[in-house]
Amino acid sequence: MSDTQPLGRPTGRLAGRVAVVTGAGDGIGAAVARAYAAEGAKVVVAELSEESGRAVAAEVDGLFVRTDVSDKAQVQAMVDAAVSTYGSIDVLVNNAWGAATICRVEDKTDAMIDSALSVGFRGPLWAMQAAFGHMKERGWGRVVNMCSLNGVNAHVGSLEYNATKEALRTLTRTAAREWAPTGVVVNAMCPGAKSAAFRRVMGAHPEMEEMADRGNPMGRIGDPLTDIAPVAVFLASDECRYLTGNTLFVDGGAHINGVAWQPDLP
Repeated sequence: MSDTQPLGRPTGRLAGRVAVVTGAGDGIGAAVARAYAAEGAKVVVAELSEESGRAVAAEVDGLFVRTDVSDKAQVQAMVDAAVSTYGSIDVLVNNAWGAATICRVEDKTDAMIDSALSVGFRGPLWAMQAAFGHMKERGWGRVVNMCSLNGVNAHVGSLEYNATKEALRTLTRTAAREWAPTGVVVNAMCPGAKSAAFRRVMGAHPEMEEMADRGNPMGRIGDPLTDIAPVAVFLASDECRYLTGNTLFVDGGAHINGVAWQPDLP
């Protein structure tokens, strides 16, 4: 199977939908963009890196919008671009993330925490606020927030990431509860995949990758395109009409018993 094609035969289940995917220039975001396009959606690739963002947008015949999700004006412009170009925004995937510095709690700085919250919590909140009115008007909308098992299991060394992702899960549940009568459903995914962020961490701690694979109940960390993207397609589809406020652990069962591996922190 090509690494640019999602698992299974496309069914057109997202035909006519407009999807905005943040952080879509690489990893899980790029995989979701490819899967959505294969299912017929018009995709807005919202990405900070112009090079990778334009490449993915060209591949999926979508719209690239350079977006720093820590900037509220740029997040609003991202949604405005989707609506002005394609006429609506039906699906919002909050996937963008920056980088966490692996170190102990006592060594975390205010700058690390502030950066994480701006990218991983405020950015998704602003995007949801900007998109909601358009979705409510149409009586249909899907929000998919990419969270993490890191926060659920409190992995060591990544306080700002863990805390931000758990804050995003709380936002997910609260919005789901408030927006349920409008036809807009909001769900979270905690994916276990060899994403761009995963590769960065493993590059700094190569001893952890084999341990991570071995510790997963299925014996491997997932693939963004074939393991994660199909679930994101479901969450964006009509079939997800009665599922809201949930967290789907798409992780090969890693959440069942937690994760034993950890970096050796000084």
